[in-house]
Amino acid sequence: MEWVETTAKTLEAAREAALDRLGVGADEAEFDVVEEPKPGLFGRTRGQARIRARVRPATVRPKQERRRRSKGDKSRARATSSKGTTDAATTAETSVATEPDEHEPATETNRDGGSNRASNNRPRGGRRGAANNKQAANNKQESKMSNDERPESTVTPQEVGDAAVSFMNDLVSAFGTAGTAELTIDGTELEVNVTGEDLGLMVGPGGRTLNAVQDLVRVAAQRRLGDHETRLRIDVAGYRERRAAALAKFAADVAQQVRESGTARSLEPMTSADRKVIHDALNDEEGVASTSSGEDPYRRVIVQPA
Repeated sequence: MEWVETTAKTLEAAREAALDRLGVGADEAEFDVVEEPKPGLFGRTRGQARIRARVRPATVRPKQERRRRSKGDKSRARATSSKGTTDAATTAETSVATEPDEHEPATETNRDGGSNRASNNRPRGGRRGAANNKQAANNKQESKMSNDERPESTVTPQEVGDAAVSFMNDLVSAFGTAGTAELTIDGTELEVNVTGEDLGLMVGPGGRTLNAVQDLVRVAAQRRLGDHETRLRIDVAGYRERRAAALAKFAADVAQQVRESGTARSLEPMTSADRKVIHDALNDEEGVASTSSGEDPYRRVIVQPA
């Protein structure tokens, strides 16, 4: 995985610039602070923040060890089950009586102005809540792992690519369309492109279905095989290439408008991949500069006079 280096007035600005260059979200990148701004006189800072960032290698979900219960354990469990029935019933009644009412979840407004139910619409107690808390702790621990602490990946890019191709071919059949997946390997960069007819259903409005399919393939190929090194990209009927060309043309038109008016312009919210295309295109335009503002999924590009 190649590192990119960015500088800005603050660490947060340098971090956001790195995310835009990588074209990923904050949860998919890891950072290394090279230099921090130093405090100066009257509350001012001297120097700039400099960080290194790269796409975080895929992590494998830790295996949960299971201990086989011996016959003695089973016998003791059966012996104590009847004794604990009354106590368990009493404890359960107390828990129900003291548990706060969480069955009415909070609502939040979506982009279309409607309301979405919050995801925490289940009581916290019980096995499912404990399992979710344990998994969240494992994921948090994985995100803090350094490169040396991560298990070494033994799977080859070809194996990951073959698994992705097989998954996509099966998915095309499940969609009831005719198409074939082809793999292209460039070092640790993997791209699977599906060609065929009537593949629009796999792309969806604005490529949202395609992005979801890409996430599924990454789980089925990279995570299942324990891959930590490769970057996997899925395309259907050349959609991503066409969208990149359209975004580049759009960026050139916006740059022209900003140069003529001298006024900054805020674009609509985009995914990290689309923002990267916009930033790359604007780097070739004179007289304008681009930054990003907001939080995903409402993060957007700001084009302003240079």
